[in-house]
Amino acid sequence: MLEQLLIFTRGGLILWTCKEIGNALKGSPIDTLIRSCLLEERSGEVSFNYGAYTLKWTFHNDLGLVFVAVYQKILQLLYVDDLLSMVKQSFSEIYDPKRMRYDDFDETFRQLRVEAEARAEEMKRTKQVVKPLNGVKKQGQVSKEETKKSNGEKKDDEGKVSSVSNGNHKMEDDVANGKENSADNNNSVGVDVSKLAKLRSKGVRGRGGLRKADSIGSNKGSSKVEPPKKATKKNRVWDDAAAAPKQEEKLDFTDEHGDNGHVDVVAAADQGESMMDKEEVFSSDSESEDDDEPISDEKPEAKKKGWFSSVFQSITGKANLERTDLEPALKALKERLMTKNVAEEIAEKLCESVEASLEGKKLASFTRISSTVQGAMEEALIRILTPRRSIDIMRDVHAAKEQRRPYVVVFVGVNGVGKSTNLAKVAYWLQQHKVSVMMAACDTFRSGAVEQLRTHARRLQIPIFEKGYEKDPAVVAKEAIQEATRNGSDVVLVDTAGRMQDNEPLMRALSKLINLNKPDLVLFVGEALVGNDAVDQLSKFNQKLSDLSTSGSTRLIDGILLTKFDTIDDKVGAALSMVYISGAPVMFVGCGQSYTDLKKLNVKAIVKTLLK
Repeated sequence: MLEQLLIFTRGGLILWTCKEIGNALKGSPIDTLIRSCLLEERSGEVSFNYGAYTLKWTFHNDLGLVFVAVYQKILQLLYVDDLLSMVKQSFSEIYDPKRMRYDDFDETFRQLRVEAEARAEEMKRTKQVVKPLNGVKKQGQVSKEETKKSNGEKKDDEGKVSSVSNGNHKMEDDVANGKENSADNNNSVGVDVSKLAKLRSKGVRGRGGLRKADSIGSNKGSSKVEPPKKATKKNRVWDDAAAAPKQEEKLDFTDEHGDNGHVDVVAAADQGESMMDKEEVFSSDSESEDDDEPISDEKPEAKKKGWFSSVFQSITGKANLERTDLEPALKALKERLMTKNVAEEIAEKLCESVEASLEGKKLASFTRISSTVQGAMEEALIRILTPRRSIDIMRDVHAAKEQRRPYVVVFVGVNGVGKSTNLAKVAYWLQQHKVSVMMAACDTFRSGAVEQLRTHARRLQIPIFEKGYEKDPAVVAKEAIQEATRNGSDVVLVDTAGRMQDNEPLMRALSKLINLNKPDLVLFVGEALVGNDAVDQLSKFNQKLSDLSTSGSTRLIDGILLTKFDTIDDKVGAALSMVYISGAPVMFVGCGQSYTDLKKLNVKAIVKTLLK
């Protein structure tokens, strides 16, 4: 049963709803559809599920109208697509931009609904009638499977008899000719050995791949020259016995200490100003590269048109864009996005969304289809990459400071992406803004993780809270936050162990850390080098955090820190893939090895690079 059908403009003005089926919907499925699907460039999908409901929709792009049908998920309503297309056609004939009420459309919708339901029932009947006819056997007709089965049984029986008889004959022949065969074999081996010995002496390998040393005719008394053995590293011996002074000197890899016991520290001010506070200069001048590209959006039939007809069409514009007109340009655009390291699944969904937004729209005068498609894609990419909420961390830090509590940031991600290094970059940037920072070494799993973070803390002159290894990271983080509250630290940066998205024990430990400490910001640290795996990483991280959450409010990833951005040239698609799949904004971009190499994401530059 259909629960609701709405018609509204792209601006959000509801023009008509069906009063007969105006059932009260649980929750807000329409708002969620607009917020999570239509505004997120996912309008190319077939349907959208919300709770117990399934929503389907269609657009009239030329008039800017949206038609949405809502029905129960458990019901398989075959007539919804057909009904939406008929409603779209009928309503577009009476639509007037100045008109606000369409009460007279109720009777038209009632007729269209009856017609759509009748078509669906007719389709069901035809399918039920066709299935028995295909399975009925005529009298005296034998099915192919039965004939194959009978033939197979005959062949098997024949094969068994022939194998037994052939086996007996073969045994008799072997017994009768055994001596002759053995004599012939000995003679043939003697001839082959002499030839093989000569060939192997020249370094030629036989058909069996035997080396000269393994050959039958090789000289046993020949001297073998053994290659000199390489000097191997001596294994270090670890035992409970006390080490000698010389051994202690060899094992001491720590930095030299001064007389006063303090470590020689490089002043943080020597690093200079962080790139986060520098405005990146971006040239917005349009390049002429796109104009020089060959027109690949014309169909093969377009070549048969004359010069006057093609010029006339470019002046007047095409009546309405069809799917066949958009397919060549969208295919080329999808391939271009994939060459920029955008995940294939994301590129396909984006192209489907752009196609849905342009189908049926009138092409403007003096405008090519390829430029229209590229303009729509550019708007979609800017809309996706632009944060929908404030990402001003400094404002949030000061707000937490007024509440007399530290601002907590947790860094999560897979192995080897640079969480600890970029945590130090964020700490350095916060120091530049006169914010007191404390590091929490909650990576109690990887060997050397605590020492690595301790080195960064010593270089930046930042206090670090550590409890060593094999401790519960959730408890370590809680004690670190308590220590920061006592000492008056403004920000606590929590370093966690790298973990693959399929590692159940480590993902459970991460979920416990987040649920227990309730951080202000959960940053996912990901590589800019990753391609299709970005979708798998982020979706599974969010899924695990949701499934393993013990509290009522599920906490997911809040932002993304993209690392190794200076190594990818124009392959910037990972940023788009990560934002699209998670909905979280890119808050930091790591672009080097020093503490200053941290900057904001330039959305216009990314979009221009993706479409270049």
